[in-house]
Amino acid sequence: MLKNMSENLRCFADDPRVLVRRGGEPRRDGRAVVYWMQRAQRALDNPALELAIKVANELGLPVVVFFSVIPNYPNANLRHYHFMQQGLRDVAADLTERGIRFVVRCWPQNTLDELLTDVDAALVIGDENPCREPERWRQVLATKLQIPYWTVDADVVVPSRIFGKSFFMLQHFRPKLATEMPHFLHRPRPVKPLYAWKSKLRSDSLEGDLTAGFKQLDRSIGPVDSFTGGTHAALKLLRSFVEKKLATYDADRNRPEVDGTSRMSPYLHFGNISPITIVVAVDKALAAGRVIQATRDRYVEELVGWRELAVLFVEHNPNYDSWECAEPWARKSLTEHVADPRPWVYSLAQFERAETHDELWNACQMQMVRFGWMHNYLRMFWAKKILEWSASPAAAFEIAVILNDKYQLDGRDPNGYAGIAWAVVGKHDRPWFNRPVFGLVRSMTSASTAKKFDAKRYIRNVRDGLPFG
Repeated sequence: MLKNMSENLRCFADDPRVLVRRGGEPRRDGRAVVYWMQRAQRALDNPALELAIKVANELGLPVVVFFSVIPNYPNANLRHYHFMQQGLRDVAADLTERGIRFVVRCWPQNTLDELLTDVDAALVIGDENPCREPERWRQVLATKLQIPYWTVDADVVVPSRIFGKSFFMLQHFRPKLATEMPHFLHRPRPVKPLYAWKSKLRSDSLEGDLTAGFKQLDRSIGPVDSFTGGTHAALKLLRSFVEKKLATYDADRNRPEVDGTSRMSPYLHFGNISPITIVVAVDKALAAGRVIQATRDRYVEELVGWRELAVLFVEHNPNYDSWECAEPWARKSLTEHVADPRPWVYSLAQFERAETHDELWNACQMQMVRFGWMHNYLRMFWAKKILEWSASPAAAFEIAVILNDKYQLDGRDPNGYAGIAWAVVGKHDRPWFNRPVFGLVRSMTSASTAKKFDAKRYIRNVRDGLPFG
């Protein structure tokens, strides 16, 4: 497939992060290598960008980075687009500093085909994304293009293709991940682009509203002040976490009333920061004696272990966002208990407005609605209660996905789908004691959950507008 390429190009394509979706020789009269940025929205520690520069240097061409702002990204609303636009401003500044042309085009004149024609592209490099719709786009593009198309698994530590399957539980995945991580846990070396694009190219301004004219966009879910999108904000928050909170992370991570977590999930979802950047920063703190090994390992397991287990789940389970992904034992048990009496059954609208009988659950929901984020420990409780208070497990799964994707800045993400699947249908978990409604699926009660931290303080914080404690 790559026999006509130079030896260097073949070596680049053989990288475990790279998937050659359409092979062949780069266009001989091409004027640029195009990096179609989508999931990895950053210029720092981005293997896809660095690969594009290497390929372009090898071909004696400049790199043009292209971002298409589409009006109908699945389940995205104004909150998500606003955060994304903030991040794109950082991308523009960082690429300009490196002498790389960045082109942003908004609907309706935003097609990749038009951009490829404008620059006479020789080859296209893009990001991997395991979710259903983005993967479909990539497959369609690979059949349409007449030039090579490669994608790069840029937002995990270990490329997913190394494992080639999903895993039943974290304990089964953990040893495989530990074996592979040392081979990939290094920041990609920044490559100097040897050629610059000098011709004029149309690009839309990042200062105005990128969503102008999006008639179907849900604008009722507005931006939040609790997060600022982009690599620069992500790095600032990471430094603060490592310097001030990492040492006590093990003790504070499950205390939602205090600000003890890294809050990296929105930035990881939008690709504003690489998980490798985060692990390297944590390991530097370990080497400097600012954190003990056990705490470092606990944080890295949350960041890499659970997150990359979730990516594999989504990649290998086509029903990742519905009840159909249930573990067989959980499906059987939940079905047997579907007729159990439920003292409370709420509608989607009641859940959305936080109109349940439970003060703690209502506070969890309002933290998500108001601030675009919910503490991870409470996400488990939040989803478990939706299962308990819904008419059926299928309805519970659907309600949890709708609310998570609508309000969370890190919604529409493998981590979110895997978390809901764990809570509602036993994914990556084992059978527990048989209980009404839950069957053998692990349950969480309000009383037991509230005893593990200062629940009254958490509820008060949310009510008083304190997003993180």
